[in-house]
Amino acid sequence: MPIYEYRCDSCGFQKEHLQKMSDPQLTTCPECGQESYSKLLSAAGFQLKGNGWYATDFKGGSKKAETPPPCQTGEGSCSSCVAS
Repeated sequence: MPIYEYRCDSCGFQKEHLQKMSDPQLTTCPECGQESYSKLLSAAGFQLKGNGWYATDFKGGSKKAETPPPCQTGEGSCSSCVAS
């Protein structure tokens, strides 16, 4: 559920509320009782970066397995050793 921030234009009271997107907007200030409580516009809690990743996502998932050396000596491919 998203968190919405509200502010009262009458008394300046400000508070965050956890609401469903389908819930009606709050209008009555819980502090002074006036009908001047309105939803504020705030920055999103995530950033889009690159090829579909969010900057706030965990990127340390599965790592690629190291490939074994091409020959038994580990020095590279050579014609004198036979890989088993």
